[in-house]
Amino acid sequence: MKKFFAFVTVLLFVFNACAQNKTVNVADYGIKPGKDVTLEVYQLLNSLEGKKNVTLFFPKGQYEFYPENAFETYRAVTNHDNSLKKIAFPIYNFDDFTLDGNGSTFMFHGKIVPITVEGSRNTTLKNFTIDWEKSFVNELTVTENNKEENSFIVEVANEKFGFEVNNNQILFNHYDWQDEIGQNMAFDPATKSPIWQTKNYFLKPQPKTTAKIIKIDNKTAKFTNYTKVTPPVGTVFATYGKSPGANRFVPAIHLSNSIDNTLNNITVLAAGGMALIAERCENISLDTFIVTSREDRTISTRADATHFLGCKGSITLENCLLEHMLDDGINVHGAYVKVEKYLGKNTFLCETSHVQQWGFLFGEKGDEVMMISRETILPIFKTKIKKVKILNERRMLITVNEVPTKMPEGKLSLENLTWYPDLYMNKNIIRENRARSALITTKGKVLIENNYFSSQMHGILIEGDNNKWYESGGVQDITIRNNTFENIGYGNGISYPLIASPLFTSEQKLGDQKFHQNINFTNNVIKSFNGHLVFAMSVKGLNVSDNIIEISTDYPTGSVLPAIDLEFCEDVIIEKNQYKKFNFSITSAIKDNNSKVKIKKNKGLIN
Repeated sequence: MKKFFAFVTVLLFVFNACAQNKTVNVADYGIKPGKDVTLEVYQLLNSLEGKKNVTLFFPKGQYEFYPENAFETYRAVTNHDNSLKKIAFPIYNFDDFTLDGNGSTFMFHGKIVPITVEGSRNTTLKNFTIDWEKSFVNELTVTENNKEENSFIVEVANEKFGFEVNNNQILFNHYDWQDEIGQNMAFDPATKSPIWQTKNYFLKPQPKTTAKIIKIDNKTAKFTNYTKVTPPVGTVFATYGKSPGANRFVPAIHLSNSIDNTLNNITVLAAGGMALIAERCENISLDTFIVTSREDRTISTRADATHFLGCKGSITLENCLLEHMLDDGINVHGAYVKVEKYLGKNTFLCETSHVQQWGFLFGEKGDEVMMISRETILPIFKTKIKKVKILNERRMLITVNEVPTKMPEGKLSLENLTWYPDLYMNKNIIRENRARSALITTKGKVLIENNYFSSQMHGILIEGDNNKWYESGGVQDITIRNNTFENIGYGNGISYPLIASPLFTSEQKLGDQKFHQNINFTNNVIKSFNGHLVFAMSVKGLNVSDNIIEISTDYPTGSVLPAIDLEFCEDVIIEKNQYKKFNFSITSAIKDNNSKVKIKKNKGLIN
C-alpha cells in the first residue's frame, strides 16, 4: 500500500509539473515559415490568455509578419511617436511566459511593432532575430563627387520600393509611406562609424547657393550644394525623416508595466525607433542582446539600442553588442514633470513637456517624489503621492501627502524617487554609433565594468536636464572601472570619455548644493587622439584614478580643450593617471569655485 501511495504521489508530481510547464509548438497550429503568420500568431496568443508557465516555441525558420491582419491599439510609447500601433506579438497580462524562437528570424513588413510586453510578470524572450524587409533608414552611397561645384552622385539603396524627386525634394518610398531627408548622418565605410567632423556633411541646402537634387535613374541621384564640404567617394548617408512625428514609429521590443523581464540571445537588425524601450518595469536582464546592421546595410536602428525610463529593481546588461544605431547605446533615467500651477489642497497641475514623452506613467499612489527647483534643478521638499488624476496625454493632477509650509517661489518640477533602478553592465561592446555610448542618470547603484566603448560623442554621459527631454536625475553611486574607451568623440573631436554635468539653459544656474554625487572612474584604458579624460560640473565626490591614456592616431591628434575640466565640484581626487606617447600638452582647467580638489602623481599631465 505504501508503494502504491508513493507511486500516486510521483504521478501527481509529474502531472503538476507538466501542467505548470506547457510548451506550445506553433507548427501544430499551422504556423510555418515562409508565409504571413501575423493573424495565426495573434489568435494563438489569444487562446493562451489566462494560462501560466507557457513556452511559445517556433521551429527554426523565417516567419513573415505584415500589418494588414495585426492587432492594433493606441500606444503611448515613451521616446517615440504616439499613435495607433499594430503589434505582431501583443504579450499582455501573462505570467511566466516564454517566447522561444529557436534561432528563427521574424521578418517584418511596414509599420508594425514586433513585440510588446504589457502588464506581465516573469517574461522571457529568447533565441530569435528581428528584421525588416526594408530598413527604416534610407542609405545613400556616394559613387562620384565634384569638389569644384560641390556636388556628388549617390546610389540609393531603394530595394524594391524606389524613390522620387519632386520640386527639388527627394522622397524615399517605403511600405505605405514616404520619408523626406529629415535627420541624417554621414558614415565612413572604412570604420562603419559616423565620419570625422560629421557636421560638415549634414544634408541641407546650403545658404546663398543654388542647391538642387536631380534623379538620374531608378538607383542614382545627384546632389549639388547640399553639404558644407563635398563628401568623399564611399561616404554612406543615412537619412531617417523628421523628428518628432515622422521617424520613431515602431520600436522592435517595448516592455511596459511588467516585472521580471529576461531577454537572451536576441538580434535586432533594424527598427523604426529603438531596438528596446522599457518603461515602468521592474527587473530587466539582457544577455547576448545584439543590435547590429545586416551585411547589406550600414545602419541598424533609427534610434537608441536600449532605453529605460522610470524603471526600478535592477537592470543588467551582459555580453551585449550594440552598434551602428542612430542614437545612444543605452540610456537609463527617470523623468521630471513640470508644475504648471499649484492649485491648493496639496494638488499640483503638472505637465509632461517633451512630445515624445506624452502619455508615460509618471507616478502612482505611494510613490515618493521630490519637489525640484527648475532654476537650479536641486531638491526642495520630499513627499509621497496620494492621488493622480490623468487629464490627457500631456497633463495630470498630482495630489501629495504634504507640501512645504510656505510654497517655494519660482518654477518647480516633480521627480519620482521610487522608480530608479540599479544598473550593472559587464562585457558589453558599444561602438560605431551616432551619439553617446551610455547615458546614465539613475539614483540607483551603478557598476559599469569590463566594457568597450567607441562612440561619436561622449563615452559615458551623466547628465540630467530639466528643460529639454526632462530626463532626471542626480546620481548617487556610480563606479566605472576596467573598461576600454577608444576614439571617443570622433564626430567632432571635443567629447570626453566621462562627462558628469547637469544640462542648463541660459535661464538656469548652479545652486548651493551639488547635483551629482559619488562617481568613481578608475583603472580604465583610454585610447585617445585628443587626450580628454573628464569634464565635471556640480559633482560632490569624484574619483578619477589609475587610468591609462594612450595616444591614438586614427584621427587627427591634438586638442584646444583641457583634458580635465572641473567646475563647482567638491571632494575630488585625480591621481595616478598615466598619459603615454602624447606629443602635445595635456592640461587641466580647475575653476576657482571648486573645493577640496587633489590632483597628484598624474604622469604626463600639466597641472
